Amino acid sequence: MLMPDIIANKRDGKELSENELAFVVDGVCDGSIRAEQLGAWLMAVYNNSMSMEERITLTKLMRDSGEVIDWQGLAPIIVDKHSTGGVGDKVSLALAPALAACSLKVPMIAGRGLAHTGGTIDKLESIPGYTTSGNEHDIRRTIGFAGCCIYSQSTNIAPADSILYAIRDVTATVPSIPLITASIISKKSAEGLSCLVLDIKVGSAAFMQNLEDARVLAKSMIEVGEGVGIEVRALLTRMEKPIGTHIGNAHEVLEILDILEGSGSWDTISLIAIQGGHLLQMAGLVDTVEAGQMKILSTFSDGSAKHHWDLMCESQGVSKEVINQMRDYLETGEEKFTLHSTMDGWVEDIDAMKLAKVLSELGAGRSEVGQEIDHSVGAVIHAKVGTQVSEGDMILTVEHQNGELSEEIMTRIESCIAVSTSPVSVPDRLIEVIEYP
Repeated sequence: MLMPDIIANKRDGKELSENELAFVVDGVCDGSIRAEQLGAWLMAVYNNSMSMEERITLTKLMRDSGEVIDWQGLAPIIVDKHSTGGVGDKVSLALAPALAACSLKVPMIAGRGLAHTGGTIDKLESIPGYTTSGNEHDIRRTIGFAGCCIYSQSTNIAPADSILYAIRDVTATVPSIPLITASIISKKSAEGLSCLVLDIKVGSAAFMQNLEDARVLAKSMIEVGEGVGIEVRALLTRMEKPIGTHIGNAHEVLEILDILEGSGSWDTISLIAIQGGHLLQMAGLVDTVEAGQMKILSTFSDGSAKHHWDLMCESQGVSKEVINQMRDYLETGEEKFTLHSTMDGWVEDIDAMKLAKVLSELGAGRSEVGQEIDHSVGAVIHAKVGTQVSEGDMILTVEHQNGELSEEIMTRIESCIAVSTSPVSVPDRLIEVIEYP
């Protein structure tokens, strides 16, 4: 079997056999296939897509390219969630301990952000001492101790995916739905999951800006999940306005601490509750999603989610001193630029994408893999969309370490905000739920 023949078959729109796909995955892992050949194959997949059978086969092969965690004897039901990313999306940080407080086991494998304002791992790394690298032993140990964990993808978990993703990133093939599906589901399958909830963001500040494209992606991941033995449910949610009141890495941990202690932004809490409600219902612990939502909310009011958060942090390297006084140890920018309302009215818009791009340029995000980020850069929203304000009221503060901001940056920040003279309605984040037929 020769790689040029496999490339030609997919170039010509043919369905690849299991043996052909296995040849590709094996060659990715052992380095026997040249990078330019992999790039050509990825572009052929991008242009001609893959059948559902191809997607399932590729996902299984990528999963089996590394360790697959076996939870037998430790936990009967293993759950997780995955988000396609959004501005201010810190849901995972509170959802994992809340689910653990409801007796589920949650082995999250999360990622770092590219562009925007950092991924889940970046947010956790703003906590002094938090160790995000770990192997199967570390995952099992933390799950046994805390009921949940959040680690970065190791070289032992679906290694074919990490190699292929790096090549996709430089060959303009990231948006391929079959490749996105195989990438996400292979990692989740390697976690040994029973149930998975997907939060697929839709809108101007999302990877998927078109609702129909989001539906296609959702259905692809649901069917492939079914094909590898995971029950998958997709929630399509709006992503035009920032989620919650804090954006940035350390800033988002601060918001999560508020939520874990029984307060915080309902915007963020509602997303946590609905995702958790679905997982509890899928796992058979409640009869309805609504009952699951109430159960999740109770973990914040009774302190049980905070307890599991503390245990997770301790197991992943954070000292008890930092755990007990975490707000004092989270670094936020000393320089502040605050926008005030110039009129009486209602906040009509906070453009999430515009704001995220500015914050990224100030240091909160990265433009290339491996780039260092400044965990202290972020923004605090004082008046969310729909809030009534008076002239002079604070709407948004950007916190950074960059000295005096340029006129150009300040103008761009100001352009993120719009105030209306009429009341503004705010639609629900949740657009629709998609399940396996």
